[in-house]
Amino acid sequence: MITFDTDPSRYRHWKLSFEGRIATLALDVAEDGGLKPGYKLKLNSYDLGVDIELHDALQRIRFEHPEVATVVVTSAKERMFCSGANIYMLGLSSHAWKVNFCKFTNETRNGIEEASAHSGLKFVAAVNGACAGGGYELALACDEIVMVDDRSSTVSLPEVPLLGVLPGTGGLTRLVDKRHVRRDLADVFCTTAEGVRADRAKAWGLVDHVAVPARFRERTLQRAEALAAASDRPADATGIELTPLDRVLDDAGYHYGHVDVAIDRAVRTATITVRAPAAAGPADVAGILAEGARWWPLAMARELDDAILLLRANETGIGTLVLKTEGDAAHVLAADAALAAHANHWFVRETLNMLRRTLRRLDVSSRSLFAVIEPGSCFAGTLLELALASDRSFMLALEDGANDGPQLRLGAMNFGPLTMVNGLTRLEGRFAGDAAPVAALANRQGEVLDAQAALDAGLITFAPDDLDWEDEVRLAIEERTSLSPDALTGMEASLRFGGAETMATKVFGRLSAWQNWIFNRPNAVGEKGALKLFGSGTKAAFDWERV
Repeated sequence: MITFDTDPSRYRHWKLSFEGRIATLALDVAEDGGLKPGYKLKLNSYDLGVDIELHDALQRIRFEHPEVATVVVTSAKERMFCSGANIYMLGLSSHAWKVNFCKFTNETRNGIEEASAHSGLKFVAAVNGACAGGGYELALACDEIVMVDDRSSTVSLPEVPLLGVLPGTGGLTRLVDKRHVRRDLADVFCTTAEGVRADRAKAWGLVDHVAVPARFRERTLQRAEALAAASDRPADATGIELTPLDRVLDDAGYHYGHVDVAIDRAVRTATITVRAPAAAGPADVAGILAEGARWWPLAMARELDDAILLLRANETGIGTLVLKTEGDAAHVLAADAALAAHANHWFVRETLNMLRRTLRRLDVSSRSLFAVIEPGSCFAGTLLELALASDRSFMLALEDGANDGPQLRLGAMNFGPLTMVNGLTRLEGRFAGDAAPVAALANRQGEVLDAQAALDAGLITFAPDDLDWEDEVRLAIEERTSLSPDALTGMEASLRFGGAETMATKVFGRLSAWQNWIFNRPNAVGEKGALKLFGSGTKAAFDWERV
C-alpha cells in the first residue's frame, strides 16, 4: 500500500537545512531508492517517493519553521540539478499511476506558488547544473530562478522531442502564463531536446539571474535574502510540530480521529465521514497554539488530505465518494470564528491555507462527489464546503414542524478564504458568476436552513422525503457507478470549474486532458512508442495521422 506520510528522519532523497530566515532543500536522490522495483533514479531523477518527501518538507517548513521566509531549492549533486521524472519509471507504470503521479506533483508545485501568494514564504531555485523536464518545472514553480553560467549546464523541456509526451507538471503553462515567454521562443525551447544554456535562457526569460560558478552561491544568497526581507513571516515565533497522524488502515477503510473512510469495493464507492470537533475549541491564539497539531481545523484537514491521497493511489476502482458529516454544527462554526478572528496570525493563516489546499485536492480528484445530508449531519461553515464541492447533494426533508431533520448553516468560511483553483469560492462557482444569490446568502450566515429552505436557496440538488430517501440516494449512486469512468472524469472536470481560467485550472484542465490522451496513444506508450523505447537505441515508429 502506498502511503504519503514521512518525516525528515526517513528522507532518502532530500536534505533539509536551516540558517536564520533561509531554508535550503537540496535534492540528492538515492539511485536505489525508487518507490517500486525495476528502475534506478539516476541523474537526480524522481518518482512519487521523491515528491512525497518534498511535500512533507514543505509542510514542515510552513508549520514547524515560521521563522523561515525564503526556501532555496537546489541540488546536492555536482553539475546536475534535476533531470525530471524518471523515464524508466514512467515506462513501467500503468496509465492510472502515471496520471496520479503527475497530479500529485502538480499539486505540490501549486502548493509552492500558493505559499508564495498566501504565506509570505518565497522560493528561489538555485539551478547549479543540468535542469531538464520536471526539474525545470520545479524551478518554474519558484518565485525566482538563479542559473549557473558554466558554459555547459542547460535548462530544457525535452518531453515532446524525446518521449512523445508533454511536460507533466505545468511546464508549458508556466512558460507563457507565468514567465511570459514569447510563444515562438517557447515553441523552439520545447522542441529542442538539448535545451539552452544560461545566456540564452536569461535572454528568453527562462531564468531570472545567471552567475558564473565562483559567484553562484553569493548571487543565490543575495536573492534569497532580498525576498526574505519583504516577508511577513515572524522571525521570532515558535513552530508547531506536525505529529504523526493517528490512523488505522484495514480492509474496510481508513480510520482517523476526525475522519472515517468506509470502502465498498463491490459497489465501487467510499463513504467519507468528517466529524465536527467534540467541543467549541479555543477562541484565542494562546489556546490555539496550545492545541497545536491537535487543533481541530488542522487535524481534520491533515486527516482528510491523507485519506484523499490514499484513495487516489490505492483504490483506483473506487469511482464515487459519498461525503457525510457528523456532530454539532455550533462547534464547527465556533472553530470557523476562531479562524476568521485570527486569520493574520501565522499559524492560523497556515491552517487556513492547509484547509484550502485539502479542499482543492478534493475538487481535482477524478471521483464523483455526492453529499448525503441526513439527521446528525453538521454541514456548516467549513464542512458545508464538502457539500458545495459535490457534484450532487441530497438532503432529507422531514414533515413540516419536525425539528430533528438535517440542517445547513452558512458561515464566514463559505465567503472567501477557501477558494477553488479558479480563484472563486464554491458558492460563486455554484451560481455561475451571478453575484445576487451569493450576496443574499451572505446575509443568512448562521441561519438554520432545513431541506426546503436549502433547496429554495440553491444550496442542494434534491430534497427527498423520508419515504423516498433511501431509494433515491441508492438509485442515484447505482446509476453513477454504472457510467463510463472516463466520460465522468471529463464531464466533472469541465463542470466544476466554470468562469475565467487561471494558471492552475489550465494545468489541471488542459494538461490533464491532453496528457491523459497522450498517455494512451501508441506514439508514446505503444511497443514502438517514444516513451517505451527511450534509452534503448531504437527509434520510435510514429503513427503520422494528426488527430
